[in-house]
Amino acid sequence: MINIVYRLVAPKLLEEVYTELNLDVGVIVRPKYLSICKADQRYYYGKRVPEVIESKLPMALIHEAVGTVVKDNTGNFNVGDNVVMIPNIPRAKDELISENYIPSSRFRSSGYDGFMEEYVSLTADRVIKLPDDLNLEVASFIELISVSAHAIKRFKKFSHKKRDIIGVWGDGSFGYITALVLKVMFPESRIFVFGVHREKLQMFTFADESFLVDEIPDDVHIDHAFECVGKGNANNAINQIIDLINPEGTIALMGVSEFNVSIDTRSILEKGIKIFGTSRSGREDFQTVIDIFEKRPEIISYLESLITESVEVHTLNDIRTAFEADKNLGFGKTVMKWEI
Repeated sequence: MINIVYRLVAPKLLEEVYTELNLDVGVIVRPKYLSICKADQRYYYGKRVPEVIESKLPMALIHEAVGTVVKDNTGNFNVGDNVVMIPNIPRAKDELISENYIPSSRFRSSGYDGFMEEYVSLTADRVIKLPDDLNLEVASFIELISVSAHAIKRFKKFSHKKRDIIGVWGDGSFGYITALVLKVMFPESRIFVFGVHREKLQMFTFADESFLVDEIPDDVHIDHAFECVGKGNANNAINQIIDLINPEGTIALMGVSEFNVSIDTRSILEKGIKIFGTSRSGREDFQTVIDIFEKRPEIISYLESLITESVEVHTLNDIRTAFEADKNLGFGKTVMKWEI
């Protein structure tokens, strides 16, 4: 069968490419809702170093998506099932290393075609059925939520048991999701959010406290922290966390920076701080998010408030419109309804 793949061939230049799709292998999914990630934006606008752009393109963007099963050759799904698609493609197994950290693993929309396709062929383990009544616009960014869930899973492994106050640095969508999932998974903990935009912090209605980073009271200290800032501000955020964290606290680094950052290693040593990095997620983390949705359905209303733009896509120009709309967002997610 001829399949259409919508590839980015150069910054801001999309093309339709016709490929052969084998309908007799795996699970065939028709994408339904796709969510734009900041990483997609960096590729679309050429905001990574030229050597990286050149090595990755051409490729189809988008690694956050849900769709509908149109054919299943594995016996695991029914035609018409709504499913979330997992972009990480492990090519090996390791008893100690999670699938998202194995060097041979591939990741859609990072050097390999993402979900901007007419149809997508996946192995059964890269597909998870969604609850029937789930808001599919919210489900479209389960991948991003699963990254937070993955970081929190690792946090449970690395941190000590005193978790009275957990701080989250970052007032964007990723900080919002991480703080929300923390509140659900640690209901006895107080969640403090630290950011630079007062109007964004007002969105964190579920948090116990929120602070502008230049207006933190002297008596505020935290037991552990999650850094969701990245980019050029990661340096300041990490050092502020080091300053405010209690001895032997744990810091999760989650924000992506293109360049190295300088941090206060003397204080890290003096306080005995643990720092760990986290990136992407695996199937287990996707399932964790779906389980949370089923056990705590009230979380959906908070996530719905993140959907700032919703664009119906019928043409390549509609894709460009969606990326332009997302570029101008100060907060929230842009979701594409895939009708192309």
